[in-house]
Amino acid sequence: MTKDELVNGGDRHLGSGECADGEVDILGIGFGPSNLSLAIAIEELNERRPAGRRLTARFVDARRQFGWHDGMLLPGATMQISFLKDLVSPRTPTSSFTFLNYLHEQGRVSDFINLKTFFPTRREFHGYLSWAASRIDLPVSYGTRATRIDWSGGRFEVTLESVVDGSEVTKVAARHVVIGSGSRPVLPEGIEPGPRVFHNHQLLNRLAELPSRTNGRFLVVGSGQSAAEVAAYLHDSYPDAEVHASFRRYGYTPSDDTPYANRIFDPEAVDEFYTAPPELKQQLLDYHWQTNYSAVDADLIEDLYRREYDEGTRGVRRLIVHRVTGIERLSEGSDGVTVTIRDLGNRGSTTLEVDAAIFATGFRPADTRGMLGPSIDGSSSFEGDRPIVERDYRLRLRSVPERIFFNGGVLHSHGLTSSLLSNVAIRAADILRAITGEQPDHPATRQRLPAANRTDPR
Repeated sequence: MTKDELVNGGDRHLGSGECADGEVDILGIGFGPSNLSLAIAIEELNERRPAGRRLTARFVDARRQFGWHDGMLLPGATMQISFLKDLVSPRTPTSSFTFLNYLHEQGRVSDFINLKTFFPTRREFHGYLSWAASRIDLPVSYGTRATRIDWSGGRFEVTLESVVDGSEVTKVAARHVVIGSGSRPVLPEGIEPGPRVFHNHQLLNRLAELPSRTNGRFLVVGSGQSAAEVAAYLHDSYPDAEVHASFRRYGYTPSDDTPYANRIFDPEAVDEFYTAPPELKQQLLDYHWQTNYSAVDADLIEDLYRREYDEGTRGVRRLIVHRVTGIERLSEGSDGVTVTIRDLGNRGSTTLEVDAAIFATGFRPADTRGMLGPSIDGSSSFEGDRPIVERDYRLRLRSVPERIFFNGGVLHSHGLTSSLLSNVAIRAADILRAITGEQPDHPATRQRLPAANRTDPR
């Protein structure tokens, strides 16, 4: 990705080392992979700075401990992106935080090489992320939720509350805020979560907590990778149960992971997408949606089809696919879930009693409008619930001189990579450079942005 060393006009109010009055230069809200990558970039930048000019930073996360889609760490499930797109390698391949260095410290480099794959299991990559998080020296407050951002006395004042004890409220002053709070699971309209009705991201934990399993059936709703993985996992793990899959399509659709299509995830594609007119943005999203969303690895599709076909030859059906269907009614009881699956062509319906209904129905970015307190005029900062974000990921704010950044969740302005792992290392560099005006990666990896792509000094 072509980038300039100085996207902004140097350190504004930075380089204080220990901040006065308990302030920090950067407060990160959320500590998933995106802000974890930012924390690494901050620490590596500080290593090259004299003690008096090092940045201070703090991160908060509502979870009790670090985690990344813990409920979907299914046996054998692999990543859909190369391990080279880890937290740091696209920015600083010589960093000690690379996936390869993780393998080295675990004594698994040779064994991994012998796998002949670019795609580690999701469980192993979770181990890598947890390892990286444990090595961060910057303070991280788990079990802490940020509820409001105000502007007071030339700085942001962020209200925090304990997830454990909501009455415990504190405030932290910050010169810049980086929101990396991730996405929120989506359930279809009218579906209320319960012990037996839940989103797939909670799968393993919720299955372990099922109060009983007397119906011998599960329902999986959705047509993407997660839905297919859940159906396969349930089919393997509960050999005495039927697995019903319902989706609006005729069948699972294969994901497009061909080399040319994958260029939509290249760092350069962010510049191209951001500068595209609105109609072209939407066309690019439509063209390439199936590189990641509502699509399934071809090998998994074939595996599920073979299971269904084989059961048909034996006359014993456990994997039942309800194509071109939707959920008409659903009610949860103490002993199960009663669900009516309706054919979308008005060709009848099927009512089932299932032990659990799992909805693999995707995620949406968190709505951050309510986080801005009355002291911050955000009237020109959103279009509906979508933030208006500059190329360097800062929210367009007219009322305050400093900046709030979005570390992810800006698909509408920055393209498909904004909610995925592919670009976390480069995006962290963009944000940190916008704050400091300094290149946060190793000199050997420096690249330059054309002058037209620079933001104006502030």
